[in-house]
Amino acid sequence: MEIEVKLTSLHAVTAIISGYLSFIIASGAIGAIGKNEVLAVLVGLIILYLTGNLAERIFGKESVGGFKGWLWSGIVPFVFIWVVTWTLILNW
Repeated sequence: MEIEVKLTSLHAVTAIISGYLSFIIASGAIGAIGKNEVLAVLVGLIILYLTGNLAERIFGKESVGGFKGWLWSGIVPFVFIWVVTWTLILNW
């Protein structure tokens, strides 16, 4: 597989996990936190950042292609899948 496909797949899996965690935080399932959408977004962005660093360590910084490569193969798919997952679970 090409590096872009692997990078996108890694970000897609973590986006689904992040969408579920964002739902849990935003819906108030954790009693001590309450309903907190801002914290849910912050958790999603932190997971995105950690996934990007993990991808650079796994595939190499040069292979990823810097910020431009990470933007199109990582950030854009992550944000799209994260928001769609969060919305679907929220409306289910």
